[in-house]
Amino acid sequence: MRVLTSVAELRSDPPDVLLDVRWALGDPHGREHHRAGHLPGAVFVDLDAELSTPPSPAQGRHPLPSLQRLQAAARRWGVSAGSRVVAYDAGAGVAAARAWWLLRWAGVEQVTVLDGGLAAWTAAGGELEQGDVVPLVGDVELTGGGMPVLDIDQAAALPAAGGVLLDARAAERYRGEVEPVDPRAGHVPGAVSAPTTDNLDADGTFAAAAALSDRFARLGVRPGTPVGVYCGSGVFAAHEVAALAIAGIDAALWPGSWSQWSNDPDRPVATGA
Repeated sequence: MRVLTSVAELRSDPPDVLLDVRWALGDPHGREHHRAGHLPGAVFVDLDAELSTPPSPAQGRHPLPSLQRLQAAARRWGVSAGSRVVAYDAGAGVAAARAWWLLRWAGVEQVTVLDGGLAAWTAAGGELEQGDVVPLVGDVELTGGGMPVLDIDQAAALPAAGGVLLDARAAERYRGEVEPVDPRAGHVPGAVSAPTTDNLDADGTFAAAAALSDRFARLGVRPGTPVGVYCGSGVFAAHEVAALAIAGIDAALWPGSWSQWSNDPDRPVATGA
């Protein structure tokens, strides 16, 4: 499964659709940032409105959109049958990975993340353009089933069943020392701390496949081991699934993640390392 596109590849072989997934936790001004400067031809994608449905305690802060809703959005972005799609963001690739994972989950096979995102583009001398981008409407038909998904009960059962459940949040949230967003602090019993920041090199690009393979092996992931990933609300977890895919490891994403678990008072909470 191909996950990444480099800046050099983007320049030499532009995709059919370029998505600007300008989002960061606590920053609702993605569209304004896009208008102020984006890669030429990039279409703005609203993560909260298009890559998820409204939050609820029962489903978490970023539930998956229905295929019908995602298909309507993808067509607005200009995605058609056979389109090659590249997604990027202005951060560490987390929001772009959410778009990558969702489109893969929905059945779009030719979708990748721009490695290093906006920073890598500008560092290489790439120019930006301003304003809105309105593409021709696409005709993609989404089928679903392209990526594995866990529900809350499957995630809870995974560690005891011999699998590895990775927690992609910051280590201090895993340990329960802080919880800035969700009702309770801590982690799912049996989960292993695996912050997304450790997926990256110092320049903000993904680490090499061998380095990622070594990282996940140290966390207990072996060939044939069932792997699940969660985070706060299923966004950062997509980044971890992408890193695992680079390492040649298939992993299932739990969309509800900690925001779903911590809202259920009957679910136990573990703390510490």
